[in-house]
Amino acid sequence: MAQDRVEAVERALTVLEVFDSSQEAFALAELAEATGFYKSTLLRLLGSLARFDYVQRGEDGRWRLGGSPMRLARRHAPSQQLAVRVQPWLDRLAAETGETAALLALHPGEAECRLAALPATPLRHDLRPGSRWPVEQDVDPRPALPGGTMTCLALADAPGEPPLWLSLSGPAGRLAPGAAHEALARARDALSRSLAGEEETPR
Repeated sequence: MAQDRVEAVERALTVLEVFDSSQEAFALAELAEATGFYKSTLLRLLGSLARFDYVQRGEDGRWRLGGSPMRLARRHAPSQQLAVRVQPWLDRLAAETGETAALLALHPGEAECRLAALPATPLRHDLRPGSRWPVEQDVDPRPALPGGTMTCLALADAPGEPPLWLSLSGPAGRLAPGAAHEALARARDALSRSLAGEEETPR
């Protein structure tokens, strides 16, 4: 009904709809062409969306989706089920290795931390869910970690999800790469069985 409409909200949602595209980032002029809005109107809408992290403006001046749409998407039932299965294994990895364990999602040109478990030590990689960073290769989700290292291992494809990776990260030299890879491989194999319904999650 007409009285139920809020024009400013609908305009903001119209802007967000533009990002449902294979194009990752948009110049202000491109958003204006796609929405039909004046640039001055767009800047106000984008400013509000950016304050709630629905969009982000890069150093190149182009606009990209922020972390909030992905955070809300994780409330979708398949993603919730994935989190229920994966988080116990991350907790176990962090406890056994003393390193930060995480589930990473790889998007075109960008990686995102979906889930994380931090070790009980002050000297650690403070990786948090929702953290995002650019990647140059779509087959390597590792960020630059000055003074630190990250070991990653790809998970089997999950329906409705981008490519997913398990990772262990922390100060360089604390955990040998071979040991990190072995721990990730054990978790990956057990997690694959868990996701297939063949094994319970760790308690």
